[in-house]
Amino acid sequence: MNKIKVLVVEDSAFMRKELKKILESDPSIEVFLARDGEDGVQKARELNPDVVTMDINLPGIDGITALQYIINENICPVVMVSSLTQEGAMITFEALELGAFDYVPKPGGTVSLNIKKVSEEIVTKVKQAAKTGKMSRVQKRISKVRETYAKRSTPKSFSKSTSNRKVSKAVALGISTGGPKALSEIIPEFPEDLGAALFIVQHMPPNFTKSFATRLNEHSKISIKEADAGEIIQENMGYVGKGGYHLQLRKRPNGEIMTRLTDDIEHFFMPSVGVMMESVLSVFGRNTVGVLMTGMGDDGADAMVKIKQAGGITIAESEETAVVFGMPKEAIERGGADIIVPSYKIVDEVLKALKRLG
Repeated sequence: MNKIKVLVVEDSAFMRKELKKILESDPSIEVFLARDGEDGVQKARELNPDVVTMDINLPGIDGITALQYIINENICPVVMVSSLTQEGAMITFEALELGAFDYVPKPGGTVSLNIKKVSEEIVTKVKQAAKTGKMSRVQKRISKVRETYAKRSTPKSFSKSTSNRKVSKAVALGISTGGPKALSEIIPEFPEDLGAALFIVQHMPPNFTKSFATRLNEHSKISIKEADAGEIIQENMGYVGKGGYHLQLRKRPNGEIMTRLTDDIEHFFMPSVGVMMESVLSVFGRNTVGVLMTGMGDDGADAMVKIKQAGGITIAESEETAVVFGMPKEAIERGGADIIVPSYKIVDEVLKALKRLG
């Protein structure tokens, strides 16, 4: 069996050595090294690897620029390796929106002495990137999405909308690998008069979710923020689950719905899509629209089944656009998807579902 060829682009000799050691601990992976962005682009062209891991902070041609060369030339998927800081988060989101497959945060800064803590994550994401194949499929998806949204007339400026009306409907959206780019494409399509509260769980570490919510809010017609504990839910608002906590809800005796941030439920992911969806369902019942998009694993799949069984409406992203057809596929196979559509049709289906719920 042919080995997965991985090109590690990293300016730190220590990090190159550690990443090589981590990746080659899996016998199916063969590693090649590049010392900076220019060297990385040149070797990517020569070696035609299956996957590139790219540091963001590189001398000369930085990681973002090198990424663009590799993506534009359809060479292979790129996994970004970035620092766990707010600045690192914003640059990482830019990379993901430009087409990076995924990212791995370095614990402890640019030169991470604790990189072994994320060794399993690195290997898993690299192997998943290799599974998606060369960039032709990703480029086809990006082109299709851009073409669809280009046909829509979106106002260039808008005022954020919230509502003091009692919130009676909710959209619970779960997403993971490939999520930041997918959400940057669909969130601007939600209208300011959505008529529901939107809850989003994107698998991310604690330092990233606030920056991510801010970035989504910049291009959204509804206000989007990282969820705080104890805030009252409003209609036409979006709440992003805080990294390191589960996003849950509770209903007060006066009918107001409040957020709860908890860490007392054991789960591989915090926040968890499934925990969020089940909590939303417990409050909104059949007036819940569940949406499960691209991501590895099965987080949220069982919750989608429960939403459907309760009379809510469930929507799963189709394989056509899912960067990783894991989470939505699990929901579909378990009978938890009423509607299966590509990402560029999800907002339309959500709006139809909200109308059907009355």
